[in-house]
Amino acid sequence: MSAHVSARRGGRLTYAVLICAVLLSAFPLYWTLVAASRSNAELARPVPALLPGPRLLDNLQAVLDEAAIGTALLNSLIVSTAITVGTVLCSTLAGFAFAKLRFRGRGALLGAVVASMMIPPQLGVIPLFMLIVKLHWVNQLQAVVLPGLVSAFGVFFMRQFLVQSLPDELIEAARVDGASHARIFWSIVVPIARPAMAVLGLLTFMTAWNDFFWPIVALSSQEPTVQVALRQLGGGYVHDQSVIMAGTLLGTLPVLLVFGLLGRQIVGGIMQGAVKG
Repeated sequence: MSAHVSARRGGRLTYAVLICAVLLSAFPLYWTLVAASRSNAELARPVPALLPGPRLLDNLQAVLDEAAIGTALLNSLIVSTAITVGTVLCSTLAGFAFAKLRFRGRGALLGAVVASMMIPPQLGVIPLFMLIVKLHWVNQLQAVVLPGLVSAFGVFFMRQFLVQSLPDELIEAARVDGASHARIFWSIVVPIARPAMAVLGLLTFMTAWNDFFWPIVALSSQEPTVQVALRQLGGGYVHDQSVIMAGTLLGTLPVLLVFGLLGRQIVGGIMQGAVKG
């Protein structure tokens, strides 16, 4: 009886901790909504309002008037989607090769991939900019897309997942049946790797969407991404925080949408790993 009561108390405590964690995690997003629907004067009060106000549409209109947010959203969507698709595809292919194929120099190449993760990306900005200047890609979206199509972290991540989740016997059976490497990849590897691909896709999309440093170097203010366009908001002697927060809210919605689309795959992959463990 005492064990049953203790289990109930432990369950209630667990749910209480989880609820607190969810509330604390969701509060910044909620505060963004509140700040985006208020005026700058209301936000400057000693005790700011904690409920959404009536100025959300006005602040969103101010965002559209002050910055090329429509163009920025479209550019960010194109850039982030292209980088995500390219990174997931290339990382899964390379991860499969490093995990299950036998070829000369595999260990050295994998070591080089892992070692490249230790190099700060800022060190490559100058030669990368010189390259896009020679290719006449300055102020063009491909200057932002192509450098991000391959990720060392993505290759290592997919390699580790496939080493544990892809049985060698399954590949050998496919080879006995006469399947080529391409057929094995599309028919066997991709279905097994789908949860990890969803996780990598979400992480890659968020990183590409939130990237500020390289887009502001490679693109002009007439063709910005969302993060570059947001710095144009709330100008003047006193920054209008409500307009800035409205732009931030507008730039956050696509990330939430992507998480909603990939969330089931992520949770399914976690549960699948838990059952296997």
